[in-house]
Amino acid sequence: MDWHRLSPTSVACRWTAKLSKRFYDVLGEDVANELVDWFNAVDLTYRADLRELNELNFGRFDAKLEQRLAELRAELREAIAQVRAELRQEIAEARLEFRTELQQVRAEVQQVRSDLLRWMFGFWVTTLLTMAGLLIALRH
Repeated sequence: MDWHRLSPTSVACRWTAKLSKRFYDVLGEDVANELVDWFNAVDLTYRADLRELNELNFGRFDAKLEQRLAELRAELREAIAQVRAELRQEIAEARLEFRTELQQVRAEVQQVRSDLLRWMFGFWVTTLLTMAGLLIALRH
């Protein structure tokens, strides 16, 4: 077992739990109590130092997290702005294309209408001439 890897608390607890009767027998009541008090004081000091170190580390972590979140928000805002700009450009292009196609359709409909009117006129003129010819033929 690596004793240098153990925390002071675990070493102190190990010694006091395992060796406390021997301490009292060999060193006497006063010295053993003084040693236990010293271990407790060291333990409290290490706990306080550990708590302070944890708070400092958490503060650094929290600051880094806030910084990274701010950077992420900025990147997201930039990306959203870029997507909006691209979307607006695409919509403008689609509108222009739609207007162009609509003008072509209108022109084609106008052409079909003109052709249809010519055919109708031709049909009615032919029909009227035929009917006039029949009327003239029937009168004679």
